[in-house]
Amino acid sequence: MAKIRCIGVLTSGGDAPGMNAAIRAVTRSAICNGFKVKAIYRGYEGLMKGEIKTFTTEDVSGIIQTGGTILRTARAAEFRTPEGRKRAYDTLIKEGIDALIVIGGNGSLTGAMLLAEEYDFPCIGLPGTIDNDLYGTDNTIGYDTTLNTIMDCVDKIRDTANSHERIFFVEVMGRDAGFLAQNSAIAAGAEVAIIPEDTTGADQLIEFMERGIRKSKRSCIVIVSESPKCGALHYADRVNKEYPEFDVRVSILGHLQRGGRPSALDRVLASRVGVGAINALVQGQRNVMVGIRNHQIVYVPFIEAVQKRKNMDPQLIKVLNELSI
Repeated sequence: MAKIRCIGVLTSGGDAPGMNAAIRAVTRSAICNGFKVKAIYRGYEGLMKGEIKTFTTEDVSGIIQTGGTILRTARAAEFRTPEGRKRAYDTLIKEGIDALIVIGGNGSLTGAMLLAEEYDFPCIGLPGTIDNDLYGTDNTIGYDTTLNTIMDCVDKIRDTANSHERIFFVEVMGRDAGFLAQNSAIAAGAEVAIIPEDTTGADQLIEFMERGIRKSKRSCIVIVSESPKCGALHYADRVNKEYPEFDVRVSILGHLQRGGRPSALDRVLASRVGVGAINALVQGQRNVMVGIRNHQIVYVPFIEAVQKRKNMDPQLIKVLNELSI
């Protein structure tokens, strides 16, 4: 295997609080270990177009506390094609980059896996997504900050829900995973979370209406995982039609969940996996995602990280059910 002298780093897909902390950790750990670092702007799109700059430690000073990503990010439809990945590989060779570190979610790491397979190129992934849906790591970069943001929003919504004795359906992000919805519901004292992991086949709304609406409760908060077919608006519309005696409102939190200063947990997580990525390359590892399980750094093959389903602990559902009576 060719000796690695220069490392490229990019952020891809949706931004997540803590990505800058990861960029900082990768850059400084790489330089500390004798590597040159080249920062790639605007994700795979920028890689294909050659939007690249050599980074020093000064380039990542004062960014650990900032949200978003200083490298910016973009969706790159062309990179999903073999021709697009060939353009990206040609840029890597032209720039003298010997290994690539990708900070992103499922789609971003899938792209890294394909690039690695097609060109036998060393790639390391860092789990940067607010959804917490990557297999093999307890938490992903940005998840904890987003969870705290949702909790703060729901606390404020609760004030007006109590004042007007309303049912509020609050829609949160998460794509196909209900980690944000379930845990924010527990943290904010919500009555129920409607999540995609509920595979009982029961109607979650009817279950909630039958057990969650009590005369002793002046308001109710329902956290709903986003869905194009049955998000918060869908359930609110059903209540309006099936239970017209209740006053219903909807709050879709949207992209405010992605922003904000990363929490301490996200900064530490991003820093640890960033250093872990460089250690992986030093050890000769490649084509893995760096995660943390039980407080220990782990290296998860790309194929597992992006294709295996991360299961939710069923005890979380039991906890919420018991505490929402």
